[in-house]
Amino acid sequence: MQTLLINIKELLQVRETTVDKVSGAEMAVLPTLKNAFLLLENDTIAAFGLMRDCPKIDADVTIDAKGKMVLPTWCDSHTHIVYAGNREQEFVDRINGLSYEEIANRGGGILNSAQKLNETSEADIYNQSKKRLEEVISQGTGAVEIKSGYGLTVEGELKMLRVIRKLAADYPITIKATFLGAHAFPLAYKENRSGYMDLIINEMLPKIAEENLADYIDAFLETGYFSVTETERIMEAGKKYGLRSKIHVNQFTAINGIAACVKHQALSVDHLEIVTDDDIEALKGSETMPVALPSCSYFISIPYTPARKMLNAGLPLALASDFNPGTTPSGNMNFVVATACIKMKMTPEEAINAATINGAYAMGINKTHGSITVGKKANVIITKPLNSYYELPYAFGSNHIEQVILNGTIVK
Repeated sequence: MQTLLINIKELLQVRETTVDKVSGAEMAVLPTLKNAFLLLENDTIAAFGLMRDCPKIDADVTIDAKGKMVLPTWCDSHTHIVYAGNREQEFVDRINGLSYEEIANRGGGILNSAQKLNETSEADIYNQSKKRLEEVISQGTGAVEIKSGYGLTVEGELKMLRVIRKLAADYPITIKATFLGAHAFPLAYKENRSGYMDLIINEMLPKIAEENLADYIDAFLETGYFSVTETERIMEAGKKYGLRSKIHVNQFTAINGIAACVKHQALSVDHLEIVTDDDIEALKGSETMPVALPSCSYFISIPYTPARKMLNAGLPLALASDFNPGTTPSGNMNFVVATACIKMKMTPEEAINAATINGAYAMGINKTHGSITVGKKANVIITKPLNSYYELPYAFGSNHIEQVILNGTIVK
């Protein structure tokens, strides 16, 4: 099956050889080709170049992309798409002045979602979650990480991870699963933190490993949730089962969690609304990708990740949606990219790099996703006619996507 895109106004994120990630000043450079072609063969990128060099072939499908941008699909490295119900009431509670912590302290937040999930059947959770997955695919996401963490019981966590596995089997999008049993302490363990830690490590993890349900392990490293010491124990336990860590950290407070994550070779540290000079020093030269979640900051009115400070220090940065029922009920990566430009002062080039190649790195798939490179997955977005790719974040309320191709097949 050959699909040939011709007359592309501008082909974005073209790289002759794959790069693992881009950092600092490199992020301001987005390699592109104008008046280009792109050849997809089955599920793989077979060739690209200028139209003057376009091969004369009789492709199965030919798409005239005149006036349009073509770019790799978004790689969303941090979501909680699998959940039950919603938390609309908490949205109103915040409008009326309650903080995230106040809502959590009265039984809302993560514990609210956990109760709903444990009361909902696996089939129902799947049916609710697949609608969200279909929505993000239509919005241009071609790879997504999905976390557990709303079970907080052995069966609840297994149920979530089984739903994630079924979604991965049923849809063409690339999915990575992350075990987040350490999302919050259940009420039953409020006075017995070590007991819940033992449940995660001695009961949940072995069963998850036995069924091969997770690719990564996570914890909510934050004041009032999991301490640095507890998170280090989680990371060490994950390593024994081949699960590298991707950690929630520095959402509300900085408690030296980033240094601990780097020490344990975490693949990513996510949120980072609060970042200290010591945090930046800890990340320099590491293999750990910082991940910003700007639509979370937008939705619950907390500070935005200090992107400019981090990029000026030479760090890489990825962008992800944090799609979840409480603090970011949206997986629209187009809005994430626009918000990063508008609120975090990232340039469009930096934001697109952060949501493609660096997002792929943050979920361990940068060898196959995140750029227009021969041999990588044939996952691309075709926009509607645009003046330039700057219009993607500039006209942030418009739907700029005309078609989405995953694994060489048009899915939208």
